[in-house]
Parts: sequence; structure tokens; C-alpha cells
Amino acid sequence: MKQMDQNKAGMIKLTLLRVVVYAILIFLSFLCLFFFYLMIVNSTRSNAELAKGFTLIPSGSFFINLKNAWNDSSINIPRGMLNSLIISLSTAVLTTYFSALTAYGVHVYDFKGKKFVFTFIMAIMMIPAQVSALGFVQLMNKMNLNDSFIPLIVPGIAAPVVFFYMKQYMESVLPLDVIDAARVDGSGEFRTFNTIVLPMLKPALAVQMIFSFVSSWNNYFIPALLLNKPELKTVPIMIAQLRSADYSKFDMGKVYMFILLAILPVLITYIILSKSIIKGVTAGSVKG
Repeated sequence: MKQMDQNKAGMIKLTLLRVVVYAILIFLSFLCLFFFYLMIVNSTRSNAELAKGFTLIPSGSFFINLKNAWNDSSINIPRGMLNSLIISLSTAVLTTYFSALTAYGVHVYDFKGKKFVFTFIMAIMMIPAQVSALGFVQLMNKMNLNDSFIPLIVPGIAAPVVFFYMKQYMESVLPLDVIDAARVDGSGEFRTFNTIVLPMLKPALAVQMIFSFVSSWNNYFIPALLLNKPELKTVPIMIAQLRSADYSKFDMGKVYMFILLAILPVLITYIILSKSIIKGVTAGSVKG
């Protein structure tokens, strides 16, 4: 009887704990989604309506704001979105492929200094980008690569964080017996990696491509230092230019539309590939 009472008390505590956890998750989800909803609502309101105050009800100025933002002469948002798309897609592809290739080499091969290489890469991961930014910009100046997308894309090949994730994922899903069998069948190393290993890493590749795309799309610091020509500027730089706008002529409806257009590709990416994110993160966190 006493054991039953203890079990019942334990079940009640577990239920209460679940209720508290779910309540916290619901509250945090509400906070995240509320501000997105508020931004969408504000993008449907005119400048005069926004000046009147806060509301949760959408208005009818969405397409007017979209037209004003899209055709704005001072901030060429279509060109900025195209620039950001080129940089982000290129960076995402290069980052995931070469990081997976590096992780494959460290995971599969036994060589002298293997532990040092891994430790060195992890040490680089701890260095903030701002620390090396000055030297990087000076180097790009000497190489005449200012106002070019090359320094914003090529360095993405070296991504310690992506390398670490891919290596951990390989330890979970990539048995070395598969590689040995491919070698016995006469498969070359690059062919083995491209035709056998990469298909096994699809969830992880999808996750890292998404995160790399979002990180590159939102990157403001380095592009702002290297890009000076208006036709090469990315979306974050254009949004930052709104700070220097004349507030007497400020159209807040257009500003909210600018912000909505800036994050729309990121939202669409997350919505479409959310299943891949969950699958990849879950699989990568459990070792087989």
C-alpha cells in the first residue's frame, strides 16, 4: 500500500513537472511568434496608422508598402536580396561540402598529428571573427578584393563549427567498415566520399546548409567593411542604412516592409526544411 502511494506521488510530481515545462515552452513560443506577427501586422499599416499607436489587427496598406519598399530609389532592396542570395547560397554549399570533407579525413584516416589537428581546429573555433577582422580587411585591400563577393564566400570553406558537427555526426552514422568495403571494391577516395558518404550525411548536410545560409544572410560586420559600391551591398547593410534616414520623411510602413522582406527568405527556408533540421539535430546528437 505504501509503495502504491509513493508511485502515485511520483506520478503526480512528474505530471506537474510536465505541465510546468509545457507552460514555459508555450510562453517562450508565444514570445517568439508574437513579435513576428506584430512585424507582419505593422507591414500592413500606413505611416499615419502606425503613428496612432499599437494594434493587433492588420490593415490594408500591405501592397502599398510593398510597392514603396520595392521601388525605393535610395535602397535597392531587390538588388540587395539578390546579392545576399548569391553570397548565402554559395557560402552554404562550400561550407557544408568542405567541412564534411575535412571531417571525413579526420574521422577515417589515422595519421601522425591527428589529435593536434582536431585540437587546433577546435581552438580556432573559440576565436571571435572580430579579432581577425582588421588583418583580414587589410589583406583584402592588398589583394584588391574590396567590393567583391570573393572574400565573403571563399573563407566559408574553413568553418570549424560545421567541421565539429559533421565529425560528431559521422561518428554516429558512418562505420569505417563501409569505407573499407568501398576500398576493396576499388572505389577511389573522392568517389567514396561523394557517392557513398555524402548520401549518408543528408540530414546533417541539410541542417548545416540551413544554418550557414542564415548566418551568411544575416552577416553585417564583414560585408560592411568590404562592400562600398551601392550595387554590391547586401540586405543587412541596406537595413542599417535606415538609421541615417531623414526622420521627417520617415515612412514606418515602408521600413517594416523592408524588415519583412529581409527576413522572409530565412522564414521560408525554416518552414520548408524544418523537418530536416529536427531530423539532423536529433540524429547528430545520438551516437550509434
